[in-house]
Amino acid sequence: MRIRLSSTIVERYWSNAALMGLLTLLYAPLLLHWVDGWLRKNISIEHEYFSHGIIGLPFAAYVVWMNRKQWQRIAENDRAIGLEKFIGALLLLVAGVFYLSGLPDFVNLSLPCLLTGICLWLKGLPGLKLQGFALLLVFLATPSEIPYLIAPYTLPLQSFIAGTAGFILNQLGLNVTVEQIYLYVNGQIVEVAPYCAGLKMLFTSLYVALMLLYWTNLLRSRIVSILFLISTILISITANILRNTLLTYFHGTGRDQAFGWLHEGWGGDVYSALMLGLLVVLIGAIDKRFSPTD
Repeated sequence: MRIRLSSTIVERYWSNAALMGLLTLLYAPLLLHWVDGWLRKNISIEHEYFSHGIIGLPFAAYVVWMNRKQWQRIAENDRAIGLEKFIGALLLLVAGVFYLSGLPDFVNLSLPCLLTGICLWLKGLPGLKLQGFALLLVFLATPSEIPYLIAPYTLPLQSFIAGTAGFILNQLGLNVTVEQIYLYVNGQIVEVAPYCAGLKMLFTSLYVALMLLYWTNLLRSRIVSILFLISTILISITANILRNTLLTYFHGTGRDQAFGWLHEGWGGDVYSALMLGLLVVLIGAIDKRFSPTD
């Protein structure tokens, strides 16, 4: 009995170790490339939109670690049935094709595809549901061309930001003319470009909002979750309007150093951090006011 038990434990941990070793061998270089690009900002603008993965991917790993006992307790008869194993195998095959294609976006997407396939193959739907939130965090942090596809449709948002910023500056006594997405101040032109429309800040804000809802256990309440996500969108848009207003003011009044500091320097990171800190304060207030009812 002891020999059989020992062999079972060795087999279980050996297979887990082999799987983790294979995943590390395949994806450690890719993850290091992502992190290096996000920190140094030496990757494409579209991929910078997913820099929230710096905090999201470690949090996803933490969620998986916290679920490890529940993962192990999924009974043998609750594991994958034939259909679930087939879908899992299909996803593993697709992930392999994506990875071997060498195309950057396909290689990136192979990671969440592979992890989803592993969950279905090993534990079926119970395992997929258990690790669903962690998989969602990985997918939303995986660089893709989604920002590039969305950019052409942000013109209404750009015009709204430009008009609002111009209105605020006019109220402060600055002579500003607004033409669609362009602001004219003292002979200087400021453009609210597609990548200045706040999509990156919005993506990051919603991502962090999901993490906060999970952390506070408020994600179980649909009403509270919707309320917090709507508030997050409003805060993000408002913060971006104020940022563009400041950028227009700095550029129009010849404060080029302040403009560069907020636009491309570390001032933009500080501004974003302060806005995310506001989300932490807000979730704390909501947590005191509401409690999960679902």
